[in-house]
Amino acid sequence: MIHYRKWSTAAAFLLLAVLIVFPLLLIFYTAIERDGHIDLAAPLEIIAGSHLASVLFHSLWLGVLVILVTTILALPLAWIMARSPLGRQRWLDVVLLIPFMTPPYIGSMGWMLFMQKNGYMEQLLPSAAVWTPAFFSLGGMVMIMSLHLFPFLYLILRNTLLQISGSMEEAGAVHGGSPGYRFRRIILPLLLSSYAMGVLLIFVKTIAEFGTPATFGRRIGYSVMTSEIHKYISSWPIDFGKATALASLLLSACLVMWYIQSILSSRYSYRLTGGKGSRKKGYTLTGWKGLLSGLYIALLLLVSIGIPYFSVITASLLKLRGAGIEAGNWTFKHYTELLQPGSDSLEALLNSFTLSLAASTIAVIIGTFLALKVSRGQRASQKWIDLFSLMPNTVPGIVIVVGLILFWNSPWMPVPLYNSYGMVVLTYVILFLPYTVQYVKANYGQIDSVLLQAGAMAGGRPLYVFRRILLPLLIPGIIAGWMMTFTISNRELVASLLILPPSMQTSATYIFAQFEQGAVSMGMAMAVVSVGITTILLLILNVLPSARGGQQV
Repeated sequence: MIHYRKWSTAAAFLLLAVLIVFPLLLIFYTAIERDGHIDLAAPLEIIAGSHLASVLFHSLWLGVLVILVTTILALPLAWIMARSPLGRQRWLDVVLLIPFMTPPYIGSMGWMLFMQKNGYMEQLLPSAAVWTPAFFSLGGMVMIMSLHLFPFLYLILRNTLLQISGSMEEAGAVHGGSPGYRFRRIILPLLLSSYAMGVLLIFVKTIAEFGTPATFGRRIGYSVMTSEIHKYISSWPIDFGKATALASLLLSACLVMWYIQSILSSRYSYRLTGGKGSRKKGYTLTGWKGLLSGLYIALLLLVSIGIPYFSVITASLLKLRGAGIEAGNWTFKHYTELLQPGSDSLEALLNSFTLSLAASTIAVIIGTFLALKVSRGQRASQKWIDLFSLMPNTVPGIVIVVGLILFWNSPWMPVPLYNSYGMVVLTYVILFLPYTVQYVKANYGQIDSVLLQAGAMAGGRPLYVFRRILLPLLIPGIIAGWMMTFTISNRELVASLLILPPSMQTSATYIFAQFEQGAVSMGMAMAVVSVGITTILLLILNVLPSARGGQQV
């Protein structure tokens, strides 16, 4: 048994080294290697000697601005949903997650169609033509990215507010504290650690984002690190030196943020839930306060979901874009062309499904194995396996893709995987492996070890106990991990753009290409079909037992 455990632990480390660690280390090595010598300052010298310094500043400044706007959007919403009767409307929690689950490039395209010259905004409200051009600026880009990310911060703040006992505020009121004073001196300090962790993750997600900079950022000429990395490894002349210099800096920034976040979560978290029962503090919002709260949520839903989806669906149904929104200019022909047998669009859709099917199946097998090795994470080896298996969630997707290209396209690589379907599947597996590990690990943590011990005491061999006791109990987590990997792989853009073999398309690259080439209606029809299918799958995922247990997506 001990012999088996050692071999399986060694296999887990070898697997993670080949899949994740070596490709990431190769980025650092390529960035600092010059003619056979190591120069640690090489990435900084490359960036300082070109326009890349401004690109670095653009990314960091964008991250700061998005933090400010997501805070303005998420903090009032979290307070309303945690403290007012509106929080009892559970359907709102599901609806408020839609912006975060919408692929950023699709949301960005929707806003561009709505606000561009002669766009839907000007067609509905002609007087808006005076100020719609102002939207195509850094401010517009910050708004689009903030509307995509605010649900992430909202959930963190709302959950913390729900854990703060109402007795603390009542104690402040008994001593004469006004509502503003109680919020400033009691609520805010208790909220601070959760807020700090949330905004650090928002910052990392912003500087790692590719979809919005690739669509809206390119339109306004605002380059960030991810869009520049993509340019250097996809356009001639290919420059891996600058791409790896930027990727190494982006990777370092994200790892530093992850380290700060782990320190904050371990040292500065307050125990808000104790053994004693606690009452939640609630406010009855009547009159103008209730009306204002309702209007705030309605406005937020309108701009984060209503406008982008209205634009995407409308664009997919118009016969002629130039004729605009008018009677007689509606058709379903784009959908029939999209799903026509033998068409490029249907082939792209099927490619997405087959690649996602293969990737999610392989990811579930590897992820379940790693999750069982992590177990309850008591030993040092288990903690390292846990850290490496979840690393793709911390590192920007484009950085991982660059590392995989360097690793699997190396001259010494004996397996000719690069530029093949297998490379696409492998990339999807690595990018979304953490979902299966997290779901199965959470499921495994809920299983009492007494069940396994009882099986062993009854004479069951380890394989029999695994097959008849452990595996059936892990099935909900395994299914949840499979479906999550399948749905997100289906709409993955950055990896598909960089890894796909020539002449092969997926639904995401098809949408991107159609939008770039002006065939917007076909691209938006594909977006509606692709997002519609994945949304149905996510709704199924939300009714699974493991999802109801706190792993909501």
